[in-house]
Amino acid sequence: MPNKHLQMADEILIALRQITRAIDLHSKQLVQKYGLTGPQILLLKEISKVDKISSGVLSRKASLSQATVTSILDRLEKSGYVRRIRCQDDKRVVYVEATELTHKVFDNSPPLLQETFTQQLETLQPWEKTTILSTLQRVAGMMEAETMNVAPILSGEELVQSDTINKAKIRKKPKA
Repeated sequence: MPNKHLQMADEILIALRQITRAIDLHSKQLVQKYGLTGPQILLLKEISKVDKISSGVLSRKASLSQATVTSILDRLEKSGYVRRIRCQDDKRVVYVEATELTHKVFDNSPPLLQETFTQQLETLQPWEKTTILSTLQRVAGMMEAETMNVAPILSGEELVQSDTINKAKIRKKPKA
């Protein structure tokens, strides 16, 4: 009987590894094909939907910390994908807008892994979605990852700031 449990644990670990590997491969393909990471594409998609957007609003729309968005925007600006424009009425406010380069990238429409996943998830019955969610939340708890503050982005790029990771380590439950 213990052998069967070990086999089940191995199968679960293999499935988790397959998910992790799919995320990593997708991230590498985005970088190779478009020169952009998943989080960069996510922000560019949000920016390209509007004429201009503040980084604070962008942060909320993308479910990323302000510091993470600022860091990604710095790289995108250096690469020519976005430009920052200071508000004329309030010099403290800075808007971000997409450049022509961004619009050219989206002519090719790079899909994000979470978009494909979300489309497929929507085809499931509500009870199936609930089962998947509760199971994954349980797995996250078993891996002591439930306190990690992460964005809903399937990316191989680390988006959590180190101080958030350290806080999560401090809040870990003691092992019984």
